[in-house]
Amino acid sequence: MISEVFITCAVTGGGSGPEHSPHVPVTPEKIADSAIEAARAGAALVHIHVRDPESGRGSRDPMLYRKVVQRIRKSDVNPVINLTTGMGCALVLGGAQSPLPPAAGTDMAGALERLVHIEELRPEICTLDCGTLNYGTRDELIVVNTPATVRTMAERLQKLGVRPEFEVFDTGDLVMVHDLIKRGLIDDPPLIQLCMGIPFGAPSDPTTLMALVNQLPPRAVYSAFSIGRMQLPYAALAPIFGANVRVGLEDNLYLSRGRLATNVELVQRAVEILERIGVRVMSPDEVREKLTLKLHA
Repeated sequence: MISEVFITCAVTGGGSGPEHSPHVPVTPEKIADSAIEAARAGAALVHIHVRDPESGRGSRDPMLYRKVVQRIRKSDVNPVINLTTGMGCALVLGGAQSPLPPAAGTDMAGALERLVHIEELRPEICTLDCGTLNYGTRDELIVVNTPATVRTMAERLQKLGVRPEFEVFDTGDLVMVHDLIKRGLIDDPPLIQLCMGIPFGAPSDPTTLMALVNQLPPRAVYSAFSIGRMQLPYAALAPIFGANVRVGLEDNLYLSRGRLATNVELVQRAVEILERIGVRVMSPDEVREKLTLKLHA
């Protein structure tokens, strides 16, 4: 068990939207404001996706990222900004008998195209998915991250001085992390997010979590979260396994059974859980020092 952790708030993803909860932020202004409020509540890191303001669907429009990041940076808080690079890897097949051509919802972009907003905005951290996954929200959806794509993105991020947070959805993803280290494409300390409970990825049980922890590279700094109703229990479980904490509406919409949450409430509940078990919550500047992050103008 570790005695201090940082909290990441995953403010909004590309999945559940306002049709599922009125608290899910969609516009750049609301996404930024929700991140700012989460930071005030104790989140040292804010993990950002953006959405098309008209449709509410996930987007990779650099202009939307720019609006969010600028609004956060101009605020009275200074969280570590963690932008996603997870858009542009969705392949929706036509069906079991006729997989091609790809169906509606497919969005496949080149490795460097997925980094356009990172090139411009230079956050301290961005995510990098480590493998391909049969994503359980839709039968024919595959999230595609080939070894060549992951290596290309990691190499470019290293040159930019932006620390990747490697998103690990199953054991094979950690094989990729070790390969990147062997190739010299990851600077110390490796930053890893163990993503539990995603359908057809690693289940959220403690035995599987321990198996992943046992395969982490030396000196890794890592977080662990689970989706849905297991999100808040993981706020207590993660430190026992040496991991930091992630909460937020990207992964879970509820504070309790039948009670829709806001990002602020989820962060506040995580802080309460951690303090009650004697774990101190770290500040953004402490995280910057721990991860040797690079501030960009």
